[in-house]
Amino acid sequence: MKLHSESFPDQGVIPERNAFARVDPQNHVALAGNNNPHLAWSDVPDGVRSFAVLCVDPDVPSKPDDVNQVGREVPADLPRCDFYHWVLVDVGADVRSLAAGSYASGITPRGKAGPLALDGTRQGLNDYTGWFASDRDMNGDYFGYDGPCPPWNDALVHRYVFTVYALDVAELDVSGRFTGAQALAAMQGHVLAKASITGTYTLNPRLHAL
Repeated sequence: MKLHSESFPDQGVIPERNAFARVDPQNHVALAGNNNPHLAWSDVPDGVRSFAVLCVDPDVPSKPDDVNQVGREVPADLPRCDFYHWVLVDVGADVRSLAAGSYASGITPRGKAGPLALDGTRQGLNDYTGWFASDRDMNGDYFGYDGPCPPWNDALVHRYVFTVYALDVAELDVSGRFTGAQALAAMQGHVLAKASITGTYTLNPRLHAL
């Protein structure tokens, strides 16, 4: 399989229109466009019955001590962990692309509805659900896509890996408020092929100046 995006090139910078936040000189960050990017795939193997799409940031700090703290920077050598930004399953076997902004356009405080989505698809919870759990103004269930918002003082430029999986099942065996990790586990033994594209993003003004 091959995967490409008209929104950004592989290994290129993700535009602000596809991000959750952008750099703001006065307040460090401001809300951005938060549109899901365009994705299109080809060279699909025989026997496909559905597709799934995951977006994962593998560069999230494993400890929150320095995150978004004035006068400090999250060190680049800090161990990192995964953060799911998009969990989409049951994409029809005849589908070969997702339009930009079709699954997310703008930010919805307290999350977006799910899991039912366009054209019979389902969306799982992304990890903003946990991130905002203690935020009185933002807590809620965040189904589907919400874009990049790395710490504004992170010394590491974050990577966002979009992967399309070709599956031999029409419906993935997950239900209710399922997560990215649960979707990935349910795919085991059902993946016929997969393809990925990676975008990068930072909110650190020091890295923007390089």
